[in-house]
Amino acid sequence: MNYSETDQMGFVYHANYLVWMDMARTEHLRERGATYKALEQQGTFLTVTDVRIRYRLAARYDDMIRVRCWVRDLASRRVIFGYAIERAATDELLATGETSLIALNHGHTLSRIPEHVRELLEPTADPVRL
Repeated sequence: MNYSETDQMGFVYHANYLVWMDMARTEHLRERGATYKALEQQGTFLTVTDVRIRYRLAARYDDMIRVRCWVRDLASRRVIFGYAIERAATDELLATGETSLIALNHGHTLSRIPEHVRELLEPTADPVRL
């Protein structure tokens, strides 16, 4: 990680974990054949409604970080993603997290996640205890 992501003590600033989770979720969707851009062009906006992070160990300046992302739960209008943030060199679990997203349409009212997207988002058992 970059020096700019740390505080004066050399620890990663806590809000950066949210950025990493967002990046992992974006890549998770992309790897399965969906992108936020394409979804929005089709009229579906996935909006975060809830975030939970449990910090376990501090990430420090110059650590190589791995963020794993998976779908924990999927419904017609909501998807819940799980995250494991690890120190890549040692596999130490630094943080776990979860985000809940709902689908909105162009009018910003509740909508359904398109069926073709739901088919790409297969829920998976949690690989770590959240």
